[in-house]
Amino acid sequence: MDCLKKTLLFLLSCTAILLSNNIAAAANVGLNYGLLGDNLPPPPQVINLYKSIGITKIRIFDPNVEVLNALRGHQDIGVTVGVKDQDLAALAASEEAVKGWFATNIEPYLTDVNITFITVGNEVIPGPLGSQVLPVVKSLTNLVESRSLQISITTVVSMANLGESYPPSSGTFTPLAREQLTPVLKFLSEKSVPILVNMYPYFPYASDPVNIHLDYATFNTEALVVQDGPLGYSNMFDAMYDAFLWAMEKEGVEDLPLVVSETGWPSAGNGDLTTPLIASTYNRNFVKHIESGKGTPKRSNCSIDGYIFATFNENLKPAGTEQHFGLFEPTDMKPVYKLF
Repeated sequence: MDCLKKTLLFLLSCTAILLSNNIAAAANVGLNYGLLGDNLPPPPQVINLYKSIGITKIRIFDPNVEVLNALRGHQDIGVTVGVKDQDLAALAASEEAVKGWFATNIEPYLTDVNITFITVGNEVIPGPLGSQVLPVVKSLTNLVESRSLQISITTVVSMANLGESYPPSSGTFTPLAREQLTPVLKFLSEKSVPILVNMYPYFPYASDPVNIHLDYATFNTEALVVQDGPLGYSNMFDAMYDAFLWAMEKEGVEDLPLVVSETGWPSAGNGDLTTPLIASTYNRNFVKHIESGKGTPKRSNCSIDGYIFATFNENLKPAGTEQHFGLFEPTDMKPVYKLF
């Protein structure tokens, strides 16, 4: 399937960071809307913020009633809604439970909220809950197809599924990922629905800042840093993305679209590795990279869809960098740092 068909099929919309303190629409970039804070603005104010800065695609981690009610009538905002990890066991065991979950959490909003994706679990593959994902994905897919709803059912995974990732062509899944993720990927491929992957160059950089150059981690150099056969890499993001593509291909899954469900860089929490300047550099360059439409070395000239994490700094997340991925301060909704 060519890139144009993929783009038309998934109808993924756009947002991005632009000039000074503002964020404005740009192709294929969305925002994650997390709620782990006790000082967050009311959802209607957040939706107004999104509207005022041109955001047309967001991801929420569970079917939060207040957020979904605030989204009523704003159908120009495409919404990805997550199924809570703790709900997976009951849903995997019963199609009736899936129907009940859908009736409670999705049905009330179908007429006036633009729900585009439902994600089954967040980074539960590979792990103890991983085997519960596919049954729920299949049940929800059957349900939306039976009603001719334009909602794609998928899951969100992390780069922890890779046992090898360097160089990118060596990308392979761990044994547990092969067991739990590969069947999901093959099902998604049959349905032409993308896999969502959380991808953070910050974490490998922070684990080895001596040997990994900051410019390579933040899209801040055009020089080739990694040569992998005929493919050359000037940034870590592309190398991570392509490693996942290679791993999928080795499991017989080719041309499956991949959406980057989370990426970003903390502005504080880990000394000199997490400053507002570095965070703004990464996010700004990520948006530029996506806007360029040039894709990655392995999937060149095929646009990438992605979501920046996150809208706000969330003070109920674990102390340290986890509290500082936000683009906005929650108390006044002002930008954490200038972009451009």
